[in-house]
Formats: sequence, C-alpha cells, structure tokens
Amino acid sequence: MNSKESIFEAFRLGEPDQVPASLFGGEMWTLHTARTDFQSLIGRPHEMARVHVETTRRMGFPIVYMGSGYNNVHAAALGGTIRFRGAGAPDLAEPLITHADELENLDVDDLAKDELIQTVWEATRIVASELGDEVVVAASAWGPLTLGAQICGLENLMRSMIKRPQDAKKVIEFATRVVMRFYQPLLKEKVIHMTSIADMAASGDLVSRHHFAEFALPHLRTLIADVRSMGAYAFLHVCGDTGDKLDLLAETGADCVSIDHKVDIAEARHLFRGRTCLAGNVDPVHVLMDGTPAEVEAVCRDCLAKAAAGGGFILMPGCDIPPSVPEENLRVFLRTAESWPVPSTLVPAH
Repeated sequence: MNSKESIFEAFRLGEPDQVPASLFGGEMWTLHTARTDFQSLIGRPHEMARVHVETTRRMGFPIVYMGSGYNNVHAAALGGTIRFRGAGAPDLAEPLITHADELENLDVDDLAKDELIQTVWEATRIVASELGDEVVVAASAWGPLTLGAQICGLENLMRSMIKRPQDAKKVIEFATRVVMRFYQPLLKEKVIHMTSIADMAASGDLVSRHHFAEFALPHLRTLIADVRSMGAYAFLHVCGDTGDKLDLLAETGADCVSIDHKVDIAEARHLFRGRTCLAGNVDPVHVLMDGTPAEVEAVCRDCLAKAAAGGGFILMPGCDIPPSVPEENLRVFLRTAESWPVPSTLVPAH
C-alpha cells in the first residue's frame, strides 16, 4: 500500500500493512519551515502549491491539508478583516454580525469572489495534480459551531445558546452552508479526497455534552453527510477534553475522528471500535515541540500500544502543531509508527 491507500484503509476500519501516521493540519509549520508565510502567498497559488509539494515529499507526510491554520479566511471572505501575525494563524479582526437577523446581509457566494479563497482553491488543484496519486489531498475548514462563533463572536454565540437558542441555531446553520460552499468546487471537481473539519468551539472545554448534542451534532451530521454524498471522506477534529462526548463524536458520521491529547486514547479506542477510525493523540506542544526525540518515541509507542491493534487507527498529534516543532521530532514520530508491528507482518512461531 502507498501512503494514500494506508490512510483510506484505516478510514474503512481495516488494518494497513503498517500503522499510518500523519500530522493534523501542519500548514503553519510547512510555511514557517519554507521561510514564507500565508500572507505573502496570497494571489500566488503556484508558489503555495510548490511549498506543499516539496515539503510533503521531503517529509513523507501521507496527508496534505490545504488551508489548515487559516480557517478564519472563510469568515473574512464574507466581509471581515483578517489580521495577519508572523508565523501563527491569522485572526478575524472582529465578528461580522451582532445578531442573527444580520445574517441576511451576508452572502455565502462571496467566498468565490475572494482572492484568499481563490488562491487556496487553485493551490489545492495544483497539489492534487502533483500528489493526488500518492497521498491524501485535503482542504481544511472550521466546523459549523466554530465558524458560527467567528461570524457572531464566541461569547455572543455561547450566550445565545442559553438565552436565544433559535438565534444560535440560525447562525450555526448559516455557518454550515458557508463551510460547504468552500468545499463544493473541490468536491465537484474531485480535487480533494478528504475534508478536514476542525470544530474547536465544540470542545468539552467550552460546551457541555447537552449543548454539543443540541447545537453542534446536528450540523456536523448535515455537513458530513453532504461531504460523503459527494464521494469524499470526512475527517473531524474537536479540540480539548471531549471525554464526555466521545460517543456523540462517533455519531457525527465522520470517517475518522481526531482527539486531543487531553482525552484518554484507550477509552476513545474502546468507544470508537467498529464505528469510526480513531486518530490521535500525541501532545503537540509538550511532546512534539518541547520533547526530546526519545521522549517523542516513548509517547508515540504508548499511543500505539493503546490504540493501534486491529486497525482503524492513525497516529496523529492531538492538535495542529506549532511552527517551531523540530523536524527531527516529526521524523521520529513518523518512524515510530512505520516500525510498529501489525499482526499481518508477524512471522508465526514454529
């Protein structure tokens, strides 16, 4: 199996001939390593694509996530302002609306007119033409709850979920349409094999199990069903401690669910087995950025020991990695999974 086939075999809950390992996101690291930044690549899709192609081939990453770390540009394309900052992810300067009634002033088709979005779309097409037979080419976006929080402000959305739930649902439903509008051309053209959906605001650190079930789960189900109906896999990451809602994450319909390092991977493995592929959950900061290569290997081996048996598992960081993660630590991360034995490769004793 090549890298792409191994990832898809894991998505199908099978056991590839070696345990797959991949970053989640990684574009901030990729651009920083190439001594460039997202802002300087706006309007230069060929250069953006070249950076991804060269880094993916040099490092041996099995998934390339186009646009990861820059998900705030989708809200900005509707009329907001992006504030760029060094090597980190850019911020939306301020929410687009203060009340759900103002949604009528926003048009999801404005995404197609935005230079940032056009650059990501075209760069993704180029990367797919170069790497699409070898690796999984994905495009990244916020999940509905998180994008809704960008559109109207996180605190405002959280208050609305309690005091004005119908308004909150209108905002999240609109955000769902925005995310799908971003994915649609790439899905229709069969450019991407996978959508990468990050719904950090749906974390247990921010919302309860009850509010996740009411406000996040229905819209994730809708989005993921639409993605899968167009022939692509759906990958879902939710930041923070989601231990109280692991079963609900499995109910989203995602082909693979990525968990944060705060979550007990053994428990997640137990709850996900036979339902969805599990990805996780090496600490991206204290281990991958700050740890020694030996410490990285030890943590990776612990994750593999708890979750790899039987397939349907991908070793990943627990979230996107900081730009300053040492390259050697990432190479150890990948090698540790590559060398992990799977039952089909073991020679029977005589």
